[in-house]
Amino acid sequence: MLEISAKTNLLEENDYRYSLQDVKEPILYRDVYNYEEVPKIAFNHRRVPMSMPEEIWITDTSFRDGQQSVNPYTPDQIVALYQMMSRLGGPYGRIRQTEFFIYSKKDREAIERCMALDLNFPEITTWIRASREDFRLVKELGVRETGILVSCSDYHIFKKLKMTRRQAMEHYLATVKDAFEAGVMPRCHLEDITRADFYGFVVPFVNELMKLSREAGIPVRIRACDTMGYGVPYPEVALPRSVPGIIYGLQQYSDVQSQYLEWHGHNDFYKAVANASTAWLYGASGVNCSLLGIGERTGNVPLEAMVFEYASLRGSLDGMDPTVITEIADYFRREIGYSIPPMTPFVGRKFNETRAGIHADGLLKDEEIYNIFNTEKLLNRPAKVAVSKTSGLAGIAYWVNQNYCLRGERMLDKHSPLVEQLKEWVDREYESGRTAVMSTEELEEKIFALSGGVLKPQG
Repeated sequence: MLEISAKTNLLEENDYRYSLQDVKEPILYRDVYNYEEVPKIAFNHRRVPMSMPEEIWITDTSFRDGQQSVNPYTPDQIVALYQMMSRLGGPYGRIRQTEFFIYSKKDREAIERCMALDLNFPEITTWIRASREDFRLVKELGVRETGILVSCSDYHIFKKLKMTRRQAMEHYLATVKDAFEAGVMPRCHLEDITRADFYGFVVPFVNELMKLSREAGIPVRIRACDTMGYGVPYPEVALPRSVPGIIYGLQQYSDVQSQYLEWHGHNDFYKAVANASTAWLYGASGVNCSLLGIGERTGNVPLEAMVFEYASLRGSLDGMDPTVITEIADYFRREIGYSIPPMTPFVGRKFNETRAGIHADGLLKDEEIYNIFNTEKLLNRPAKVAVSKTSGLAGIAYWVNQNYCLRGERMLDKHSPLVEQLKEWVDREYESGRTAVMSTEELEEKIFALSGGVLKPQG
């Protein structure tokens, strides 16, 4: 059967109506996922078209998935982070939603306090167990949308739930009906989709969800969850690991519109950001992230990374304020006591710091040579150098200028007497066996003495 596609405006074959394959034994893709070996990436050389949605956005799971791997945040901390997230996302809601647990008194207090702020974005959603009582609780809180876990791989259906595919599907559909009856929009979390039988279970199940949605007159959001980080962004990769194939298939064979399609990834194989960007490129409007990437095991897609991916793909920040990222990182260190690895892009203390003397010399001549972009403007984080045995005169001069905010005529060059005296002192330190970099406190104390008290410690 040929039909004009509303998406491409081309005649396309429309003969594919996949039905549930209710297998007796689980399909575990042992040729790809042999537990005793590194998972394999198989190619089938089938390409699907890129189809970037007209509008893309970020959603957040810091107060749900993120909280599962750290000490639970206090209501005060959640409110503070929620406000900063709103400022970061800007007036157009590029950070569209954030999800909360609702089971403890503290969870509900945090939700109520955040709702009382009456901020347009991010919209508050929840994540619940699949029960009628929980749907009523969501409705009473005044929340419009909630996440529901619908595990879709045979690893989960057969091994964890101890069900057949048909039993799992019927259970999930009954739960979604309960959500519709309560007037709540369900967000179906298709857990472990990168190990699932895509055409034998995922597509038939989502087709039934879409049918229920049409009957209820309430949308359903589909979240494709790469629970174990197995997703692969490369073209021509075979399912179930292909991110392009998953996003394309959900649109092409289940008619899921971009605005109701979302990607949730993990970073077990260092592909979280690339996979999220690929989901955008191939048709998902939403990518689900957490602040600093904090989440199960290796973590989720870092929200701050997708802010810059958005700007790279769209050519604009569209009202987002990335300087808030630095505030968020400082809050995690100071108020939450979270230790951020120093080399972490955008948020680590040393992400734009160099120790090499030759790099410092380049920074002194023109910061653009060795800095990824104007980090002072975009992140309120000027490029830095560390002073060590390899810093050289240029590195020391750059450190002094940045640490003391010396600009214009006040700037020191590498031939300044103060810089040369500092270099002699640093060299003596390392000649006598020192191995660690010079601390800020040590340098400031020495500079105070060498400058006769003109340059005072900045702390």
